[in-house]
Amino acid sequence: MGLSVTLTLAASQAWATDTLRCGSQLVSVGDRSSEVLQKCGEPIARDLLGYKRSANRREEFQVEEWTYGPNSGMYQYLRFEGNRLKQITSKRGN
Repeated sequence: MGLSVTLTLAASQAWATDTLRCGSQLVSVGDRSSEVLQKCGEPIARDLLGYKRSANRREEFQVEEWTYGPNSGMYQYLRFEGNRLKQITSKRGN
């Protein structure tokens, strides 16, 4: 019983990673949004999350999340800040 509970909990959690495979291509944190679009194609959803100020507070840039999947039951969420990939999260779909 303990193992099934562990597997169930693991399946519902989101996993962060630094790379994502799109077919034979690989995208990584730090890539430009245009590179990701070229390698992975159009996402199933693009959500504007808002705007963020730079560390020196002189610039403001867009924060966006792209959704890909499902691929083997997993969805991939790519967070862009100022057209640069900042985070890749994977989560099993319901």
